[in-house]
Amino acid sequence: MSDVVKGEAVVIRPATEGDVARVVAFLNQPTVVEFWPGETHEHVLAKVRGEDDVTPFVVEVDGAVAGYIQYWEEDDPDYRHAGIDVAMAPGYQDRGLGVDAVRTMARYLVVARGHHRVVIDPAAHNARAIRAYEKAGFRRVGIMRNYERGADGTWHDSLLMDLLAEELGE
Repeated sequence: MSDVVKGEAVVIRPATEGDVARVVAFLNQPTVVEFWPGETHEHVLAKVRGEDDVTPFVVEVDGAVAGYIQYWEEDDPDYRHAGIDVAMAPGYQDRGLGVDAVRTMARYLVVARGHHRVVIDPAAHNARAIRAYEKAGFRRVGIMRNYERGADGTWHDSLLMDLLAEELGE
């Protein structure tokens, strides 16, 4: 995405190599790392350089980097949809900014990228994220058992959530 996308309070722009250190620093903070384990400088840099299957962005609030959001796309015409991952820096959590970022990215994926469905898959025990995604319009689809390995090295369930284009309220 070369476009800058504006939400109500956030601006989402493509991540650059200059953003990597800041993003890695907050991804490794206690309120974030549990849900984003193993995010090293090299890993995030590879994403920014296009060496990964995601497209990375930063979330800005009043010109400051406040979060990180990425999307991936399934391009098989019979299964076409997109997925979002998001993390807000500790000082920007619990302020509705993540809701705005997710809603803004979902709208971009539907309107500009032509997707009819967007998914997100928080850890099943991440109540804060699940509440935020529901506020953004996502609905619970079901539990994906032992879906991801957590920071503690054990497998954890995730909740599959989705949002259909017609549910965006456009």
